[in-house]
Order: sequence, then C-alpha cells, then structure tokens
Amino acid sequence: MDALHYLLNGFATAFEWHNLLFAFVGVLIGTAVGVLPGIGPMSGVALLIPVTATLTSGLGPEAAATSSIILLAGVYYGAMYGGSTTSILLNTPGESSSVVTALDGYQMAKQGRAGAALSISAIGSFFAGVVALVALVFLAQPLSDVALKFGPAEYFSLMILGLCAVSGLAGKSMTKAMMMTIFGLMLGTIGIDNVSGVARFTYDVPELYQGFEFLTVAVGLFALGEVFKSILEREKNGGDVAKIHRVLPTKQDLKDSAAPIARGSLLGFFIGILPGAGATLASFFSYITEKKLSKNPDQFGKGAIAGVAAPESANNAASGGAMIPLLTLGIPGSGTTAILMGALIMYNVQPGPLLFDEHPQVAWGLIASMFIGNLMLLLLNMPLVKVFAKIIQTPPKYLLPIIVAISVFGVYAVQASTFDLLLLMVCGVAGYFLAKNDFPLAPLVLGLVLGPMIENNMRRALTGSNGDFMVFLDKPVSLAFLIIAVLWISIPLLLKLRGKKVLVNEEG
Repeated sequence: MDALHYLLNGFATAFEWHNLLFAFVGVLIGTAVGVLPGIGPMSGVALLIPVTATLTSGLGPEAAATSSIILLAGVYYGAMYGGSTTSILLNTPGESSSVVTALDGYQMAKQGRAGAALSISAIGSFFAGVVALVALVFLAQPLSDVALKFGPAEYFSLMILGLCAVSGLAGKSMTKAMMMTIFGLMLGTIGIDNVSGVARFTYDVPELYQGFEFLTVAVGLFALGEVFKSILEREKNGGDVAKIHRVLPTKQDLKDSAAPIARGSLLGFFIGILPGAGATLASFFSYITEKKLSKNPDQFGKGAIAGVAAPESANNAASGGAMIPLLTLGIPGSGTTAILMGALIMYNVQPGPLLFDEHPQVAWGLIASMFIGNLMLLLLNMPLVKVFAKIIQTPPKYLLPIIVAISVFGVYAVQASTFDLLLLMVCGVAGYFLAKNDFPLAPLVLGLVLGPMIENNMRRALTGSNGDFMVFLDKPVSLAFLIIAVLWISIPLLLKLRGKKVLVNEEG
C-alpha cells in the first residue's frame, strides 16, 4: 500500500497548475514531433532540454527538476502517439517504432478507413500507457530496494550490461555501434578527473576543463543533424495525405483490436524493461505475434486492424517499461531515456535506487503526470486527428529555421558560452555524416552519460579490493551481469557467422 500512498502524493505534485501546463505542452509538442517525419523523440527531447531549463529557472531546484522532466517525458510518449499519424496517412513513419504500423495502417487509409486506424492507434496507445504505468507503480519501489543492496562492483557491471545491450541492438552494424559507444566513453573522459583532480585531454583549453556538456552534444547530434540532413538532401514531405472521413472506429473494429491491444501492451512492457530493446523491437515482435495467432494471417499487410492495434500498443507500453530501469537502476534502456537521464543529472537529480528516497517528489510526480498525460493524449488525439494531419504538410522552409533558432538560443541560454555554440555546430555536422554512414548516435550519447559513472564505480570497487580486478567476478550479481553482457554481444555475432557459413555451404 506504500506505493499507492506515494502515488497519491505524486498526483498532488502533478495536479499543481504549472505541472499540468507542462504535461499538456509536453504531450502536444510530442505529438507534433511524432507527426513530423524525421524529427523523432530523441531529437524532440534533446531540443527541449534548454527550453525547459529557461522556463523553470524561477522555481526551486526540486520543483524545476520535476516540472522539466514532466514536460520532457510528455514529449517522449507523445511522440510515440504521433508517430502513427504519418505512417497511416502518408506511409512515412514519423519515427522508427512506427515502421510496422505503416504496413497495415496505410492500406487501411487507402481503403478509406484512415480515421478508424488513427483512433484505434490512439485507444491502443492509451490502454498500453496505463498498463505500463500501473506496472511501474508496483515494481518501482521493490526494484529500488533490491538495487540499494548493490555495491560499486554490481553497479559497474550493470552499466556495462546497459552499454552492451544498446550497442548490441542499435543500427545495422554492431561494429559501428560498438565504435560509437567507445567514442562516447572517450568523450566522457575529457575534463578534470573527479578523483585525482588532474586535467585530462584538455590541451590547456579552459572550456574543456568542465568536459563536454551533454546538452550541447545531444542537441547538436540529433536536432541539428536532422536539419543538415533536410537541407543537404533536400527532403520533401512528398506523397498525398489520405483523406479522413469517419474518425470513430466501428464496434467490429473495437472487437477485432481488443485482444491485440492487450497482448501488445503486455509484450511491449516486458520488452521495454530490457535495456537496449526499445519500442522498435517491441512493435516488430507484437506484429509477428499477432500474425502467428491470427485466423486470417493473409489479411496482414492488406489492412488488418490488428496490424495497427498491436504494434501501436507495444511501442507505447515499451516507452513506459523503459522508465523502470531508468528510474530504479539509473540505466537508460534507449537513446531517448539516455537523454532524459542526462536532463535529470543536469538538475543534480541522480536516477537510480536512491531517487525514490532522496527525490520522491520528482519520481512520483513524474509517474503521476504520465497517467494525466496519457489521458490528455487520448482527448487530444481523437478530436484533433485532422488538425495533426495538417502538420505533416508544414514546409521545411518554415520548420528548419525554427529548429535551428531553438537549438542555438536554448544552448546559449543554459551555457552562456560561445564555445558551446561552436561545439553545437560541430556536433550537428558530425551527427549528419555519422547518421548518413549508418553510425548510430544513441550509443554515443549513452557512452557520454554513463562513462563517468562507470569510471567512478570501477575506481570505488578497486579501492575497496586493493586493486584486485577479481572483485567484479567474485560477487555473484556482478558476475551474472557481466556474463549477460558478453552473451548479449556474442550471440548475435555467432548467429551472423553461422548464417554466413550456411550461405557459403549452399552456394558451394
């Protein structure tokens, strides 16, 4: 019952007028971010961190952290809702987790059932969000209590597992993902060493003594990287937007989608808890599951409503599930949660087992606001489907200058440093070229965020063991995490090698 008591206190925080406003603005912007092809939740959240820092500057430290994370989380799960709109109407996924939705959603739109597809995706997303949040309420505290028993060796191994999980599933090439992870860890070493006070890789440049600011790197890589991509590749929002006639689904639509929504919600939540798995994997798994269970599998890909309901429920449940390792263990399970973690650290709020004891207002205020935000999204998405469909047609010549202005003014307002503006531009150019050559950006951000924490925990563990590295293998929990990390990386590689051998044998 303690969880319910804390949740009620969280609702008291979430119902403060400014937090309600922040939740509303977050989900509204999040839906727009999801609707606009190419921006995605990572870019949206990174872009708004400096804006929230400016908006909450008049509040106390705890209240500022709570309000900011409420808005940023709203952008995160709002983008999961909005991503389905372009998939269904334009056959252009707003972000990667909506790719599967396009398979049947666009076919439904071509058959004149765009309204039903959009409303089912909104209902499925709402139900999945509530399922994930109920599970979060009851699992958060017990997991925190378990994690409190972890020592520095266990934390080091857990963070290594988090890095391996994201690297193992990010991008098309695991080698490139690992390279980006190591590059992120290297960037995290720049600055004054916390333990010895020695300057590392600063080359007598005063601005480098404090290290690379996470906010500047994230906004540059994701937001400005997308801007450069749109300018240099002259992306146009091509394609005809499908007409929306009837918005509400029929009774048969609701009946056909009820079981897929329930299954997608549960499957998505459990996949979301796994570090590195994320919403994209959850949506693919749920679609495959529904196709296997369906009495009419031939209908999938031709406008089956279950093909919209299941992946949309799964990707929203996964975004809720991803909050569990972030809040309770301090391990971000995806690129977006890595950016959310960086935002919390910026406000001196350390995600992890002590979060619920040291900052209950932030933790429970966020969880309660997600209930409210999900309800707001349902009320927004059902009547405003046609309005959000119009956002798709925003010309790049209006959209891109706004993104650049928010990036530049936002970073300068928080850092007040011209060096950070130069770093922002460099990261923007780097983000474009890295993404163009299939180097995933999420592992780099994760390495930058987790790097200093991994180093500190490793040093603390070695100090306690007088420099004996066996401390990481002697402790059973630490050993288990390291074994899982090695398997997470090695199993896909072994399967790939085995597949190549089979092809060679067949050709031979």
